[in-house]
Amino acid sequence: MLILILGLVLFLGAHSTRIFVPQFRDRVIAERGENAWKGPYTVASLAGFALIIWGFSMARYEGPILYTPPVWMSHIALLVMLLSFISLAVFGMPAGKLKAVLKHPMIVSVKLWAFAHLLANGDLASLLLFGSFLVWGIVDRISLARRDRAGQTQAVDTGPVRNDIMAALAGFVLYLAFVWKLHEWLIGVPPVVIA
Repeated sequence: MLILILGLVLFLGAHSTRIFVPQFRDRVIAERGENAWKGPYTVASLAGFALIIWGFSMARYEGPILYTPPVWMSHIALLVMLLSFISLAVFGMPAGKLKAVLKHPMIVSVKLWAFAHLLANGDLASLLLFGSFLVWGIVDRISLARRDRAGQTQAVDTGPVRNDIMAALAGFVLYLAFVWKLHEWLIGVPPVVIA
């Protein structure tokens, strides 16, 4: 469990500098250049991500089961994950109307992903992993809202609705791929366990 926790601290800590110490980040970039910030940030993020994967792969078999979700929660989780994949696609594709509506579609995607997995998993390792990402997503969204109000972020451009349709289709296709095989291949467990 310690490796998972260390990975979460490194990964989410690196991704929280704009939330908790934005002036430190800005000062490093101003004094030493953008690469002086991006280098350590990338190393910490990748190291944290690797430790999260390694730590979770061990902890999910070692940790206690805190609750056993009813089967219907897994079905709700699958629906929430579809929305998460669509939000992710909205983030990665040219802007339509949804990007402006969601404001920060990557954070929406992360929060939906974490919430869905908390609905379907009741072990301590899952609670730590997905709970940490959900709390981080909420705190980051509050921080971004404050920066939006202060005029410290750029307005999101809008584009044609066809970009939203393309994003929804891309998200749906990626979702189907994960449900079909990718989740089991990458994570080691099928997203739906039929008893």
